[in-house]
Amino acid sequence: MTHIIVGIDPGKRSAIACVDLDGNMLYLDSSINAGISWFAKAINSVGTPSIIATDKKRISDTVKRINAIFNAKIYAPTADMSVEEKRMLSIKIGVKNQHEMDAYAACIKAYNHYINKLNQAEHQMRIYGLENIDEVKAKILNKYSINEAIYNKKSNRR
Repeated sequence: MTHIIVGIDPGKRSAIACVDLDGNMLYLDSSINAGISWFAKAINSVGTPSIIATDKKRISDTVKRINAIFNAKIYAPTADMSVEEKRMLSIKIGVKNQHEMDAYAACIKAYNHYINKLNQAEHQMRIYGLENIDEVKAKILNKYSINEAIYNKKSNRR
């Protein structure tokens, strides 16, 4: 099971982007008049979402409904992402339209928000010769500490 970060750009023309927990692009597509089922089918074809991300500070009802299906963590930036920021984040990949750029930028912004913690976990895993790095990273994104994720024990803290 591949754990992923999903970027969603809902609207009349919707887009979805998926990256793995190393930030590698796995999926990018857009559709006119896409419904929740289109998003869910696309996500299920790629992996299990650890994060559903948006490029807007205000989380749309569509993003909330998609997240309700998967029970992932929602990532929203502290302020709406600017067009320039989205362009800079998506310059290395081939996007077909503005909506794909928005979805991909949301993915990468979320990934970059957690990158230090993910890298620390990967480093610890390699030091101890442990495998299952993807599972540990997914747990960290779900509010486990690195040690809790590695040893599969969640503390009772809030």
